[in-house]
Amino acid sequence: MAVAEEVLGTFHGSDEFPIEWQEGEKELFWIYDDLHIPNPVSPMFFDIGGWWLTCDHMFRRFGTPFASDWIAKEINGYVYTAAVPADSEIRSEATEYQSRYVPRVPRDPEHAGKIGAYLGWVLPEYAGNFLAWWRDRLRPEIERNFAYLDGIDFDGASMREMAVYLEDAIDMHDRHWKIHWMLNFAQFASTTNLNAVIGEVRGGEDPGLMGRLQSSLEDRNWDSIEDLWKIKDEVKGDGELSAAFEGETAADVMSALEGSERGRRLIEERIVAHQKTFGYKSIWSHEFAFKTWREDPAPIIEAIRGYVATDYDYPSNLQAVSDDLEAAKREVVEGIEGEARDKLEQALKLSLNMNPLTPDHHFYVDQGTNARLRVAAIAIGRKLVEAGALDDPEDVIFLHYNELRRLMADPQAFDAADLVSDRRDDREEAFEIRPPAWVGTATKSAIEFPYGGLWGFPDRFYAGEPSTTGEIKGLAASPGVVEGPARFVSSLDEFDQVQQGEILVCRMTNPAWVVLFTKIAGLVTEAGGTVSHPAVVAREFGIPAVVGTGNAGERIKTGDRIRVNGATGVVELLG
Repeated sequence: MAVAEEVLGTFHGSDEFPIEWQEGEKELFWIYDDLHIPNPVSPMFFDIGGWWLTCDHMFRRFGTPFASDWIAKEINGYVYTAAVPADSEIRSEATEYQSRYVPRVPRDPEHAGKIGAYLGWVLPEYAGNFLAWWRDRLRPEIERNFAYLDGIDFDGASMREMAVYLEDAIDMHDRHWKIHWMLNFAQFASTTNLNAVIGEVRGGEDPGLMGRLQSSLEDRNWDSIEDLWKIKDEVKGDGELSAAFEGETAADVMSALEGSERGRRLIEERIVAHQKTFGYKSIWSHEFAFKTWREDPAPIIEAIRGYVATDYDYPSNLQAVSDDLEAAKREVVEGIEGEARDKLEQALKLSLNMNPLTPDHHFYVDQGTNARLRVAAIAIGRKLVEAGALDDPEDVIFLHYNELRRLMADPQAFDAADLVSDRRDDREEAFEIRPPAWVGTATKSAIEFPYGGLWGFPDRFYAGEPSTTGEIKGLAASPGVVEGPARFVSSLDEFDQVQQGEILVCRMTNPAWVVLFTKIAGLVTEAGGTVSHPAVVAREFGIPAVVGTGNAGERIKTGDRIRVNGATGVVELLG
């Protein structure tokens, strides 16, 4: 019989944020997923796109004693997720693919205590071999699946064929996310081990140094940046192309390029080529409601224009990251000798080898896989528009999975256009809500769930909800102090407004935002922990950053002068 833990806090709803609970849900600790989905979620993504849909596979495969499942709940339009403890007494409801689902927990009350030894025993095998598995077997598998999906003639397919293609895309999504969790746990094991060894041989952990040791120098993210830089050089060396890029908007630039033979050649040979290789991503990868760069080249145009304006130097930037990584490697072993040094160098080598997997798995899974599932759904949307069932192909995103399937079989099954209109209105209204960082029941083990650090827990729990006066406090993510004007960005349309030397303020970033890091002087995010995407990339670019502030976007407006201290996690409003 499990011993009940002390409850540190509860939040089961309020007049401002009402919550409807199902059986057993109140007893879990639910984290607002502002790390991946800071905006109100679309019905289609919640049903078939969620990263949580394969987490039970991860926990089973590795034999984790701290959790056996991970479930999601939509509350007032926002996604909250809860790790389900490996406790036989847990009884909770959940929903997957619009079906009632009972989260997996072990029947054996002693399971957690027994299985932990297996986890510790097997993890080194994954950490030591996964890079080779990834390169030789798993990444080629993903690339073959992409080739299949990219080769489909969606417009020429019948609706019945599209039904099969959609299920194929969902199956591949499921498989790729299972690979993601294998990769993630292997990398988690290597970095956790390095952190522990550093603490052991150096007499204490060093989060700042640990962060610098996670920089990557060779991955698909850098490949994308290098390709944009090469296009920039081509534009900068050609007067006709340079003139075209002086347009006020991406549409103006494209219009100018399409008006000349030289410009059309750049579009076909460089921009379309970049779209095909690197365009399967959107401003928010964990959502279907935003167009991908493959569908709309505007972000690519804005990135090139920004590179031209700043004369971005890719080689020197990459060299700076390399120099800092080498310096961090020297610092971590400095003064350590004998067996302790051997142990540290072995742990360091294992961890460094895994560094490229962070940006690479974003490219192949979070971005590439989710984007292709969106592409399949939108292709069905085009056919439903032709059938008179929808007004816009994008409307499919506002349907639930089974509603879409009903409509595919019978375009007159229900009034989809009216339903979509209501849901669009609901989503717009949800943007006015400020979701709390967590809901449910907080216990010590719940807030210290190993993956909780990605969302800034347990620190965010003890800090409480962010204050509305005085300093803005978050988590120290990338060292340095910078003062400057703030630029709040909430959408792709605002990328071109970011000016050189401004401090970017936003809810969260993902790899699609990297194009802005060549311009900005500092970064403040509402979400994330010290190993989240904005923290890692800010360290790579040498930009002071504070993450996990909670409500920075409410308090900091574009044009406000602020001071960001990336070492203390404090942001000051200077007027």
